[in-house]
Amino acid sequence: MNNITAKPIEFEWHSGISIYACESFMKNVGDEYGWLGGFDESGTLRCLLPYTIINRTLIRMVRFRVETIPLGGGIDGDEEKSFLNSVVEHFRSNGAHMIVPATNNTIFRTCPDGAVAAPYGTYVINLDQTEENLWLNLHSKHRNVVRNAIKSGVEIKSGSEYTDVAYNLVRDTLKRTKLGFMKYEAFKRYIVSFGINIRIYVAYYKGSLQGCAIIPFSDYSAYYVYGGSVPAPLTGAINLLHWEAIRQFRDLGVKRYDFVGVRINPKKGSKQEGLMKFKQRFGGKLIFGYMWKYSIDKVRYKVYSIAIRLLRGGDIVDLERHKLNDVRMAEC
Repeated sequence: MNNITAKPIEFEWHSGISIYACESFMKNVGDEYGWLGGFDESGTLRCLLPYTIINRTLIRMVRFRVETIPLGGGIDGDEEKSFLNSVVEHFRSNGAHMIVPATNNTIFRTCPDGAVAAPYGTYVINLDQTEENLWLNLHSKHRNVVRNAIKSGVEIKSGSEYTDVAYNLVRDTLKRTKLGFMKYEAFKRYIVSFGINIRIYVAYYKGSLQGCAIIPFSDYSAYYVYGGSVPAPLTGAINLLHWEAIRQFRDLGVKRYDFVGVRINPKKGSKQEGLMKFKQRFGGKLIFGYMWKYSIDKVRYKVYSIAIRLLRGGDIVDLERHKLNDVRMAEC
């Protein structure tokens, strides 16, 4: 196995890389940020991992906004594990106290030795195909409700002028499930941080708002990062919203449409199972991987764990880690 060593590097983002590796975005979501390059024994740069650091009172937390990005010929699973082991050592030597779970769009193929991990996945549509094939890949129920929404006169609109509308709808949607959302000013900064690389879609029926989708993108991938709907949207309106987004991103030359996260083997009849089926029926491929976290300073890590359990009942790794054996994935 070729050992891959993590070293800080300077990096100039381009559209062939995930938008979440873009400096303007990372600067907005972290108190500190940077890029670690993975170098093999010959000194060749094999991969890239952007990171952000969040500083709270007496706690310094690392959070990844995108998974390891292969460069050139890529890296295999063993090499990536070697790289992530080196990443942990880099942050240990630089005074970080822990690595907290990444954002939902971040699905690692593996994780470092000693990490606490949980299985996670996402549905990704390959947009490098004809529109006809994309349509045929939709589940028949999705095709039917999309047709009905079109016949009913549902309108899909897009533009920065819908920023406020989308914010209110996402906030209210999350509130219905007892989840919080960022403050308005933070949301505005979030949108601005992507520059021209974000689209806000809204669906209207007879002048009445039905739903929205907030989608950062680059040539590499579009990410359905936030969405919202009214309590009882017209059947098919949200399906049509995604179908139009998929069509438009394909026309722009974007390579993938990522539905950003599903839980593995969700409980039958649960909301999580419903979300999984909704995303699955657009015809994407299920990508399996890991969410993980790592304790560097045991005392501060314990403080974090207690606080997150009191606030939310645990983080995503706490909630899903029991499924590792259920899905027969290799433990880290």
